[in-house]
Amino acid sequence: MRKLALVRRPGPRVAEGLVTHLERSPVDPDLALRQWQGYVDALHAEGWRTIEVPPADDCPDAVFVEDTVVVYGDVAVISRPGADQRKPETAGTEQELRGLGYRIEHIEAPETLDGGDVLKHDGTVWVGLGGRTTPGAVDQLRAHLAPLGAVVVGVPLAKVLHLKSAVTALPDGTVIGWDPVVDDASVWERYESVPEEPGCHVVVLDESTVLMSSAAPRTRARFEERGLRVVAVDIGELEKLEGCVTCLSVRLRGAPGPT
Repeated sequence: MRKLALVRRPGPRVAEGLVTHLERSPVDPDLALRQWQGYVDALHAEGWRTIEVPPADDCPDAVFVEDTVVVYGDVAVISRPGADQRKPETAGTEQELRGLGYRIEHIEAPETLDGGDVLKHDGTVWVGLGGRTTPGAVDQLRAHLAPLGAVVVGVPLAKVLHLKSAVTALPDGTVIGWDPVVDDASVWERYESVPEEPGCHVVVLDESTVLMSSAAPRTRARFEERGLRVVAVDIGELEKLEGCVTCLSVRLRGAPGPT
């Protein structure tokens, strides 16, 4: 598995980021930057190489780079963010992925899609519907990914901003979620609830290692009991903006491009 990830450092307006389901609380931009660097350092320590997407300093939410694209195999589907102020964020991501040799597709207007609504595992691509992503965008994504053998499934949601704000997947494919924000757990054959909201967000680093927020110690202990190695990072300032560990990078595990 290739270990390469796109990241984008928080800009000077990060404290102005959008909040939808949380009450706004003050964000310290300097601390947010230090926490972002800690996240990047943790990836490096686990053998991942990072590529910084060019800054988008006029876009407060640009640090959440995952929302700008859906990567599957050698195809990069550039998103069309549901919030108008986020639409300029995609240009830098597209630039980097073109340079890496990905085949570029786009979500076309008037449909919208945020990458944080997309959960992938073993050929299935679940896409959250009801927040920033529209049914027409899911149809477009399905058309782009079907030639690669992906099965795209729409998942209605109402309690969170993005699907991956509610659920992510462990290395073995078990989908984990925090029940109060999961609309319908029966969507997944293997689903487990976790005891803390930040605990439902994991980045799979390899077949036995996950990265997660340090704000979920009980969930961490549960993962370790099942034999996983956990890398915990503090991203508290970014969590105030409805961010989580998944949305701070775009993991590029497969072709194309050199490793």
